Amino acid sequence: MQADAPRACRFGRRWYLNNESWHPSVPPFGEMKCILCWCVSGETHCQRQECPPSACASPATRDNPCCAKCRGECSAHTWAP
Repeated sequence: MQADAPRACRFGRRWYLNNESWHPSVPPFGEMKCILCWCVSGETHCQRQECPPSACASPATRDNPCCAKCRGECSAHTWAP
């Protein structure tokens, strides 16, 4: 017997293919850029971007709106689904 193909996921009114990832859209807020969702064999998994603790006196969030960074630091997006 042959195994079924991986199933797609439904999130809201949209369907996503297996292993596809997206930022969810939540009315009335719109796209949630600090949250990443992905489809795994018909199950939706979502995770908020993890941010390191900020140890600076006046953090800036311009480079990465999800995480506060000290002024002058480089920002890097790190997702680990």
